[in-house]
Amino acid sequence: MFHRNKEKLESFIGTNSNFKGDINTKGTLRIDGTMDGNVNADWVILGEKAFLKGDITARGVIIGGRVEGNLKAKEIIEIKSKGQVSGDTFTSKLAIVEGGVFNGRVYMERDESKIVEFQAKER
Repeated sequence: MFHRNKEKLESFIGTNSNFKGDINTKGTLRIDGTMDGNVNADWVILGEKAFLKGDITARGVIIGGRVEGNLKAKEIIEIKSKGQVSGDTFTSKLAIVEGGVFNGRVYMERDESKIVEFQAKER
């Protein structure tokens, strides 16, 4: 059920760091500190002590800490047991582990490219 991110870690905001501003990066961004701004990356991982006030746009998002903002992921959004999200989500897959908190609206997008139409057999 849980997705394994195979992208390598490109950027990191440490536990004792406070960052203000937007980040636009390739690869994986891990946040363990506090951030006020929007994030655009291939993958975003928030550690258990992380706090982000802003929106996230990525292929995949894994939330272990707190987010106040909207999440948009092409592949998956996963909220871990200590994760807390206040905002709307836009994704095709959403996983919330027992104990995870989500307050907002979910917009599920169907991945049309993986749908296979079967033709009815003519008699």
